[in-house]
Amino acid sequence: MLVLIWLAAGNLSAQPMAVHSDADRQIFREYLHAIEPYRNTRRETLLEKTALFFLEKPYMSHTLEGGHKEQLTANLQAFDCTTFVETVIALTLTAAADAPSFNTFLDELQALRYRDGVIAGYASRLHYATDWLFENEQRDLLHNISASLGGVRQEKPLRFMSAHRDAYIRLKEDDAMLTRIIDMEDRISRRGGFYYLPKELIGVREKDIPHMSVVLFTTDIAGLDVTHMGFSFKRGEELTFLHASSAAMKVVADEQTISEYAREQGSCTGIVVSVINPAYSK
Repeated sequence: MLVLIWLAAGNLSAQPMAVHSDADRQIFREYLHAIEPYRNTRRETLLEKTALFFLEKPYMSHTLEGGHKEQLTANLQAFDCTTFVETVIALTLTAAADAPSFNTFLDELQALRYRDGVIAGYASRLHYATDWLFENEQRDLLHNISASLGGVRQEKPLRFMSAHRDAYIRLKEDDAMLTRIIDMEDRISRRGGFYYLPKELIGVREKDIPHMSVVLFTTDIAGLDVTHMGFSFKRGEELTFLHASSAAMKVVADEQTISEYAREQGSCTGIVVSVINPAYSK
């Protein structure tokens, strides 16, 4: 059964309804039981155990694009690459809370996904991955360490959504929303770009990339910053990654290293590496 609830947690009161199902609540309860032994461990360990809890869960694209009204969607049954990363972080923060609850999870998920944590229509969602990172850096939750790894700055105007409006259901016939998206793209582009580690340097610096970092795969596609994301995952001497894979159609610990994966993706230019602040609390 599909459930709609009003968010009333913390400073997110009177926000639009959240969409989830009874099955999502049941998975949340199962997660809390599984994560209980790790709740007081290091944030890195809690992130890892949370991500591994969802191994083999199905991949599903466009999980946030249903309906005509922007609402918080909490789906613990299937993921795309972005919702997997957001869900794992939100659940990790929830598990570390004094009294973890499903409403706390919804609160954390909304704060991650929307500008200033406020749902104010389609354009308030953080559609571009580097914008998502920037906004969560402002919250002191994430920190882009790509420059310290030897990364370079990429200055690139982001125009993909407005240039491909027919690919987005909410933009196809809504000129007012398109204008809001263009304004959003302009604001992001005026920041002067972002730091990333070129793919030819990943293998050289992989030993310095922390376990369970958030990894964004950058692209040379015009107007777009990132095409994929996941978590770095150190398996012995190899640095692979945990992600919701469209190729495997499920959440996996990839068989390839991050360097191999980036090298085989023709449009990939490198990675943005960011770490989660272990001391973060709302």
